[in-house]
Amino acid sequence: MHLIQPKLRTVFCVCALVVATLLWTSQAGATGRQKPVVVARAELRALAPVDDYTGTVISRERARLAAEVRGRLLWVADVGDTFDKGGVVARIDDTLLREDLVEREADVARIEARLGFLKLEASRLERLARSNNAAQSQLEQVESDRLAARSELQAAQARARRSAALLERTRLRAPFAGVVTERLLSAGEWADEGAAVVAITDPARLEIQGWVSVSVLPFLQPGSPLDFERDGARFTGRVRTVVPVGDTRSRLYELRVSLPEGPWRVGESVRIAVPAAARREVLAVPRDALVLRREATSVFVIDDQDVAHRVTVVPGIASGDWIAVSGELEAGDRVVTRGGERLREGQKVVILQGQGEAR
Repeated sequence: MHLIQPKLRTVFCVCALVVATLLWTSQAGATGRQKPVVVARAELRALAPVDDYTGTVISRERARLAAEVRGRLLWVADVGDTFDKGGVVARIDDTLLREDLVEREADVARIEARLGFLKLEASRLERLARSNNAAQSQLEQVESDRLAARSELQAAQARARRSAALLERTRLRAPFAGVVTERLLSAGEWADEGAAVVAITDPARLEIQGWVSVSVLPFLQPGSPLDFERDGARFTGRVRTVVPVGDTRSRLYELRVSLPEGPWRVGESVRIAVPAAARREVLAVPRDALVLRREATSVFVIDDQDVAHRVTVVPGIASGDWIAVSGELEAGDRVVTRGGERLREGQKVVILQGQGEAR
């Protein structure tokens, strides 16, 4: 009997230790199974169904600079050269125009000298006429010659200004700050009046150009926000204008959308989400909240005890990062946007605040 009692006490202690260990392990496992998630609130939002259209980033300032005078090109800027507004992008041989300007200026000086002489002569004849020492007809002839010389001077000055303007036009200047994108004539070639020499584009003033159907025109107003996508990233611009004249072949209308700040480049392709109907108020959740499965689409709702519950929903219209849903969901409910892929019904969660994704 004395040997049995110590053995019973030993067995009892071992069993108590095992039970305590199991309880501690169970509690630790339960805490470890808490899933970290990021949540957002379901909201009532005004959304509209959208149609996707292809758009292209273009420059608002594009020009082909043409020669305004005839002549041989002495220098033409290379493709890729950048210029400020007023910068010289090409030079035409100006030798003959310079000589012409010198001749025109000499004509002006000659006529000015003659006009000065006639003015003095008229003053002298007026004094003589007052003392009856000169004929009135002679004075009138000088006055007539002076008026004619004044008209000749105005014409000569106009010819000189025209020669100076043509001389200035031997320098092709950029009408805006930009970069040369095409070289149509090279140095040494002959340029006629109106012949395109270089093409220049402003890479700073950019916007989106798209073509939309007539059915969406009532929902596009200047200044209204418009979502678009580039390489999977979403952005928001604003409608600058819709050209109210359709293309005769495609029956589409030109749309111009201003760009937000960013590293945009001419020629980039984007997808524009254009409203296809009037906006209406719907219950919406972030797109990331949807859990897509073969059997159904659902979201995980987190209750006040931080327990996850799967709720089956039916997706509706989408706009930007939000999508309309219908189901047993109310505005203000917390839905999981990150970390819901491996959640289970009834699982305890830990809500991460101010983070983009669960860790």
